[in-house]
Amino acid sequence: MVARPGPGGVAVTARFDLPDVDEFTRPYWDAAAEGRLLLRRCRAAGCGAAHHYPREFCPYCWSEDVLWEPAGGSATLYTWSVVHRNDLPPFGGRVPYVAAVVDLAEGPRLMTEVVECAERDLRIGMPLTVGFRTEGGAESAAGSGAAGAGKAVAVPVFRPA
Repeated sequence: MVARPGPGGVAVTARFDLPDVDEFTRPYWDAAAEGRLLLRRCRAAGCGAAHHYPREFCPYCWSEDVLWEPAGGSATLYTWSVVHRNDLPPFGGRVPYVAAVVDLAEGPRLMTEVVECAERDLRIGMPLTVGFRTEGGAESAAGSGAAGAGKAVAVPVFRPA
């Protein structure tokens, strides 16, 4: 466990599952808090590719003419691994869990977690739909990002469609 001084000098356990929210990624995390998944899409002529993780440029043609757009929330399971041991807080309390890579209907791949599905029922290509889990909050004071400063953040997870 990693403990850091929190408010009033009281040690607070660091969280390793919360993003560092900055001005660039804030639209993504704000939309997630509202139950919406966003992607970045290139607007350059001849490209138009959607991508994830959020970047300020298109990773395919290097154009900086990129904007946020809503994703439909549909995906298929590309691969997964069932995690039975993880010593980083708060993952230890979640084991076993399914760490996964999904192919969004819009094209990009996304690292995520599959929830509400027994391990024996997982299949490559199975249809999934996005949901959101709220993490963090006032009890969490890990790091300098907005989420780590005690603000809750919604993270995308996927469940069988």
